[in-house]
Amino acid sequence: MIDDPAPQVARIPPGEFIMGADEHDEHERPSHRVYLDEFHIGVHPVTNEQYARFVQETGHPSPAIRDLPIVVPSDQTVAFRELAAPFVWSNGVPPSGRARHPVTLVTFEDARMYCAWLRSCTDKPFRLPTEAEWEKAARGGLERRRFPWGDEIDPSLANYLTDSDLKLRHSTKEVAGYPANGYQVHEMAGNVWQWVSDWYAPDYYAHGQYLNPPGPETGQFRVVRGGSWVNDDTGFLRCAYRHPVPVDSYSYSIGFRVAYSE
Repeated sequence: MIDDPAPQVARIPPGEFIMGADEHDEHERPSHRVYLDEFHIGVHPVTNEQYARFVQETGHPSPAIRDLPIVVPSDQTVAFRELAAPFVWSNGVPPSGRARHPVTLVTFEDARMYCAWLRSCTDKPFRLPTEAEWEKAARGGLERRRFPWGDEIDPSLANYLTDSDLKLRHSTKEVAGYPANGYQVHEMAGNVWQWVSDWYAPDYYAHGQYLNPPGPETGQFRVVRGGSWVNDDTGFLRCAYRHPVPVDSYSYSIGFRVAYSE
């Protein structure tokens, strides 16, 4: 383990960007200009290695299969457990060979608690990124592009499922294994879905504020972004794609990255 627990971050410059996409799902409309102050965001999702230090120093429960989230239908519980099994930790230790893989099987609250721990042992106010911050970082300075690198999907640029028949043989991959985008941020598409701090509201884009939008004050769902290794629908990997999930959600395909602003 490294002495400094703070993940490496990239500086995202202040300014406007166009958020959303008018040609896709209704809750991504209207595309609109948002101004964000300067912030910093993790250059890749939090890894098992980084999360292990948090678990060891705080006694926080390690990633495991717990009560299944309500999004898992009763006829898919066996499949969920089978896919999740390789990601389960043993005695507070990550699965062998996965130290540099993104941590998974973490809830929104787990991610929030990790950020609180980072705040307590560093001089930075770490937190989860907002939806707006996440999307600006994902776009890497490109406007109105589908993916962090452009408009065409490319399996050499992201970890996603190219053949649904291979799901049981596919998995997460080490972070920073794919090229960074224009802001020098990795894996904003594929590998793992990523928690953001916002509550979800389908009509928020029509009413949200222009300057540093924080998302709705309350809600029934949280949001994950970016798509994952288990998705064969590449639309999930788009920069603008929003995926609402119940608050109890966790999965072998959900992780997170950190952010902060001064």
